[in-house]
Amino acid sequence: MTDTRVLSGRYRITRHLARGGMGDVFEAEDQLLGRRVAVKLLHEHFARDEAFVARFRREALAAANLNHPNIVSIYDWGQYENTYYMVMELINGRTLSEVRRAQGALLARRAAEIAAEAAAALSVAHEAGVVHRDIKTGNIMLTTDGSVKVTDFGIARALDDSEELTRTGAVIGTATYFSPEQAQGLPADARSDLYSLGVVLYEMLCGRPPFQGESPVAVAYQHVSAWPAPVSSVNPDVPASLEAIVDRAMEKDPGARYQTAAEMRHDLLRFLRGDTPAAAVAANEAATQVLASPPPPPPTVTPDETARHVASVPPERTNSAAYVVAIVALLVLLGAGIFILSRLLSPDSGAAGDLVTIPDLAGQSRDEAFEALQELGLRVRLRQLPSDTVPEGFVIDTDPPAGSQVDPGSTVEVRISVGPQQFPIPQVIGLSEEAARSLIEEQGFVVGNVTSRFTTDADEGLVIEQDPEAGEAAPPGTAVDLVLSGGPFALTVPDVTGQTRDAAVNELTSAGFEVRVEDEFSEDVIEGFVTRTEPGAGQLVGRESPAVTVFVSLGPEPFRLPSFIGSTVDQARDMAGELGLELVIEQETVDVTLASGLAGKVAEQDPAPNTEVTINDQIRVRIGELRTIGVPDLIGMTENEARSALQSIGLELIVVGTVQVDPESGLVDRVAAQDPNEGNELPEGSAVGVQLGVAPPPPPDTTVAP
Repeated sequence: MTDTRVLSGRYRITRHLARGGMGDVFEAEDQLLGRRVAVKLLHEHFARDEAFVARFRREALAAANLNHPNIVSIYDWGQYENTYYMVMELINGRTLSEVRRAQGALLARRAAEIAAEAAAALSVAHEAGVVHRDIKTGNIMLTTDGSVKVTDFGIARALDDSEELTRTGAVIGTATYFSPEQAQGLPADARSDLYSLGVVLYEMLCGRPPFQGESPVAVAYQHVSAWPAPVSSVNPDVPASLEAIVDRAMEKDPGARYQTAAEMRHDLLRFLRGDTPAAAVAANEAATQVLASPPPPPPTVTPDETARHVASVPPERTNSAAYVVAIVALLVLLGAGIFILSRLLSPDSGAAGDLVTIPDLAGQSRDEAFEALQELGLRVRLRQLPSDTVPEGFVIDTDPPAGSQVDPGSTVEVRISVGPQQFPIPQVIGLSEEAARSLIEEQGFVVGNVTSRFTTDADEGLVIEQDPEAGEAAPPGTAVDLVLSGGPFALTVPDVTGQTRDAAVNELTSAGFEVRVEDEFSEDVIEGFVTRTEPGAGQLVGRESPAVTVFVSLGPEPFRLPSFIGSTVDQARDMAGELGLELVIEQETVDVTLASGLAGKVAEQDPAPNTEVTINDQIRVRIGELRTIGVPDLIGMTENEARSALQSIGLELIVVGTVQVDPESGLVDRVAAQDPNEGNELPEGSAVGVQLGVAPPPPPDTTVAP
């Protein structure tokens, strides 16, 4: 159904573009300025929330003040029926999410360019006191000319609103790109956007997000308590200097991240110029002091605590194996120093009676272990390790080990199994079956089901699909299913457009196709002839299912003819043109009365209104002309009598003067002359002029006085 809505009498909706968590996005025409725009129309259940509407108004005003080439412009906002809308710049392009899904991992340089432009947009927003809070691949647009636009500041809030957010416990964003503080329901600031941008950069370089899980809660929990696999372990082609930028942006501690978007952008630009980024310099300096101990843990949080803060988001794909990364020795030394200092400063640190015995947690679930240690007043640090004996998600052991006595508040490392050690599945697409088998078995995997499918894209016998996909982590012995090309085995659909139904069916059937016929209306193809086929002419169809649908024209789709009665000639021509009809104006006119209002307008049409017609049909109209009336004989009537006589037949009386008459003629004070005369025809409503008779003046007195 065509959308006919016009918002505020200005923005005419033309088509639906997308549906999001806050509302629907439409393309619209700004009828005042004559330009195309995007309109986000809020879902009505949001509009019923007064607090949300107030926030939406603030956000619209804040976003409208952001002016930068890398930020989607906000033009206007308003209310429509039971909800609200925001008018934005319409971008011709695709989201980074769509590009990433289509292309997989991006080249390192292109990923850095996109991240640098996004950082430029965030720098402007942060300087204006606006935090985006939902930076993700779906909110970064790549235009057709390759430039970057950050969109949807619709959930951004001014920096001074953060206290209210904390008080209400609201969290805005998407779990895949959460910063640790957002996942815990803590206040988010500009550095939270930089963490999310780091996640986006990781995904562009690796072809997948750093954390994946069966639910948003599981993903958010990993942002708080787990370390992602190093970028270089997923994509060895990524330079170490760019990996250092990702690592710094994704630091768990906001204080260890880039402190401003401008700082992160400068590092990305250094990388693009071939210079060493500041993050890489710091990482190289710290790497000279490598120790075997793991880094200080991120803030302790349980899955339940995370679940209380995570907004509803679509579930992600199942998490691949997490990796534990040894972090630079500088942080380790700092953590150790803090630990030793806290021991030295604790007045009761040496009292044996206050020590806590670490229980045996081996074999317990992660949540059970966390709960047990936290009940004892101990802090928990998560470390994920592969294990061939302990199921995924259960405790392998602890450090310090079970039975050890530690001070209250001490940190206990809980080692959680991620299942058997996993390795990336090799890439075998494009190889022969023999070469693929050899490579799979060399890397400790086995070949599973082998099937074949006809294809025009690969030679017979080559692998065209594999499951699991290349690069996906899996334990040794995992079966890799292969799909081989059966070689090109397809039919080319002939062009039967414009043929009769029977001729087209015969040609397609003879060529080996299974034919189905459907009818459709067409303005361009006459009834009974083929308009198109599906698949179209020239396309290839596999012989295993060689079906083609032939569409046959029913002619133009009929519609109900509107009334042209009362239209002027120009109006009738415009109306016929809009409807695709041929207008014929008859020479013969139609007599109409003055009261009808049809003089000079369409008075009759053929076909009649509400008749079914089709495009290119002919409509004939006749124009109304006032009826004519014979002028009566008014001579000898009084003025009133003459006026009444004319009005009764649709004419008017005008007294144009007087004329001298013989007093004996009987025409004094009566109509003595008229124009036009009796018998002439006049259009209804015309006037007849009359002269009233008057007696001549008396002759002058010529008597001579004696």
